[in-house]
Amino acid sequence: MFVPFSVNDFIRRAEAVYGDRIGVVDEPDQPAAGLGSLTYREVAALARRQAAKLDELGIGVGDRVAVVSQNSARLLVSFFGISGSGRVLVPVNFRLSADEVAYIVEHSGARVLIVDPELDDALAGVHAEFRFVIGKDEDLYAAEDAEPGHWQPDEAATATINYTSGTTARPKGVQLTHRNIWTNAMTFALHAGVTDRDVYLHTLPMFHANGWGMPFAAAGVGVPQIVLRKVDGAEILRRIEQHGVTLLCAAPAVVASVLEAARKWDGEVPGADRARIVVAGAPPPTKMVTRVEPELGWEFIQIYGLTETSPLLTINRSRAEWDGLAAEERAANLVRAGSPALGVQLRVDEEGEVLARSNVVLEGYWGQPEETAKALDGDWFHTGDGGRIGDDGYLTISDRKKDVIITGGENVSSIEVEDCLFSHPAVAEVAVIGVPSEKWGETIKALVVPAPGVEVSEVELIAWCKQRLAGYKAPTSIEFRAHLARTTTGKLQKFKLRRQYWTGQERQVN
Repeated sequence: MFVPFSVNDFIRRAEAVYGDRIGVVDEPDQPAAGLGSLTYREVAALARRQAAKLDELGIGVGDRVAVVSQNSARLLVSFFGISGSGRVLVPVNFRLSADEVAYIVEHSGARVLIVDPELDDALAGVHAEFRFVIGKDEDLYAAEDAEPGHWQPDEAATATINYTSGTTARPKGVQLTHRNIWTNAMTFALHAGVTDRDVYLHTLPMFHANGWGMPFAAAGVGVPQIVLRKVDGAEILRRIEQHGVTLLCAAPAVVASVLEAARKWDGEVPGADRARIVVAGAPPPTKMVTRVEPELGWEFIQIYGLTETSPLLTINRSRAEWDGLAAEERAANLVRAGSPALGVQLRVDEEGEVLARSNVVLEGYWGQPEETAKALDGDWFHTGDGGRIGDDGYLTISDRKKDVIITGGENVSSIEVEDCLFSHPAVAEVAVIGVPSEKWGETIKALVVPAPGVEVSEVELIAWCKQRLAGYKAPTSIEFRAHLARTTTGKLQKFKLRRQYWTGQERQVN
């Protein structure tokens, strides 16, 4: 018997088995009226009403629906109301500029655009055939008794298109299928030990690789999901205390903010001896890993992956063989990317690039067949990361082959930032690189050769970028140089430019 996988499998089981259990607790400080606490039965019903509304609008199977929102219960519902009805959800990074959002809406061909009310004014110039504002336009959902038309599940169909910065100036749309999402959610839940006794906190933006698949995994086993709109270390601790949170996912910068807040916390840190934190987005520094257990009392788990891999490729969780090791020795083991997740094959090619094969690997890049062919050359996915695999099968990421900077868990194309700086009349040459940052893992530095006879300041160039790009893409520092060394063919060798800033570092990523 063959029964196709569907994202609906997760909400269907949640409704059938855990229908009366609280499924989501919305952020209480949503800029428009939040949804409060919803049972899984209510989540499923709202998803059906959203699907029925798309029917009324004439949005067909395979049509794209873009959502630009910070974490909210309505965004969580959309994973099932949109993707679960055969449409394609396009979750957009809410930190992007209006021009960047407009590009994604146009490139994806989204017929519907749903916008967070806090972003309504900033995105006033971004249009689609139908446009809704969360919380203001409640006709986003059909009437309570409306039922959507039937969709015959197709596990090979695209469920979401997630735009990610790569080596090109414009982001690429990563097509993830129902099979990709289903496999990722199940393997993530298995390796992280997710059960119906957990409570999950959405510290991770839901747009980011579909919240790493946790909205699906948590629903499938009836886990209450607590929505956090804006990341703040002290607020994370308060939510953990208030709701009995046992599981959260975060980039290293978020872990750093929690560690700082814990120093000022009065009494035992919430979640001590019961919470576990799954960390990814950038390799965490060893000293951060050594602090989580003694200072927070939480279990530290690291994963590695990309949006293109749904994202889980490896998992690194303390194992029985490490129980007798000193904290520093355990941290040295945990700082590695990890061992392949179930169903994942890894290898490192002759150039040191990490390659992967798995059912979590993307279908392709939306509308970019040449980029797809390059990424899947030889029937292996090319991660763009350099690394090595030890005798025990554990992967360590050592460098980044792609021209991408990961700062605070966000991917930034250095080419995109360079293009922006080049547009300033005072810039003759520029190279953008990632340099170590204790807070963000990496931060953006621009090496600039000014145009002859023109004066320009660091402050002016940073402001220029902030006016044209999302704020996190702007350089945090600019160094002026007389020239930039190039090869005989005129190419910049960025590994050489980075070298002086990474002296003494074992890895060329942080």
